[in-house]
Amino acid sequence: MSDNQGKKARRNEARERARVAREKEKARRRRNRTLTISGIIVGGLAVVSAIVLIVANSVQPAGPGPANMASDGILLHGVSGKIEPVATKAIPEGGQPTPTKQDDSVANITVYSDYMCPYCNQFETAQMSQIQQWVKDGSATLELHPFNLLDRVSQGSKYSTRSAAAAACVANYEPDAFLAYNTSLYENQPSENTTGLSNDKLASLAAAAGATNEKVAPCITDQRFAGWVGDATNRVLNDKLPNSSLDKLTGTPTVIVNGKQYDGSLTDTNAFSAFVLQNGGKA
Repeated sequence: MSDNQGKKARRNEARERARVAREKEKARRRRNRTLTISGIIVGGLAVVSAIVLIVANSVQPAGPGPANMASDGILLHGVSGKIEPVATKAIPEGGQPTPTKQDDSVANITVYSDYMCPYCNQFETAQMSQIQQWVKDGSATLELHPFNLLDRVSQGSKYSTRSAAAAACVANYEPDAFLAYNTSLYENQPSENTTGLSNDKLASLAAAAGATNEKVAPCITDQRFAGWVGDATNRVLNDKLPNSSLDKLTGTPTVIVNGKQYDGSLTDTNAFSAFVLQNGGKA
């Protein structure tokens, strides 16, 4: 082979090696692009999945409300000298409460309260005895609305929600025991900034108050009506309060008599009695 032929052969070999190297580099780049795109897709799907999971976990299912609390509260009236609850159907899932149709010939007393609120306990302790007497003799009605304004002060245990949900269980299955259970929850009220009573303790207090229906305890321990408590709380904090001039609730307890808010002493029975008389009551 001549020198010229040898040089030509070497050039051809070099070109071939260069061509093979270029093809390998192109193939490597294609693989990297594919892997990058796949990673972006997988990563994007992971982000989407995480967002979906976060949203799903943050949305509380809107469960049906308890029976006998169609207004988001339980209405008590006097029948032959006794206090009895007014039976109503439950708010359906996704439904809205039905405001109570009030009788203007009596004092319609409506109380919005939180079972962890010490001021609610003050009102309960000082005023409930005379309110119950008015209800018994037919000169007043009493509508109780528990909700969860103070969940933040129970060290993450959401005691306000749990106790309100427990009261809803009693209203649903054993409404005749509701008033006694309401009293018991205040008599056993935990201090703010504690975890509050356990669900088992809430259930035992319900039984002691006369709520002996076998479905009450599991309803309380399972927190069946916790979703409803959240819905009811959102309504009172954002919507106009029915049968009143209040645009929304701003504190506890909120006490309304025939549409007007009581802003006097929580513990002065004479002051509250005078307010009831001034607003259509016959106390």
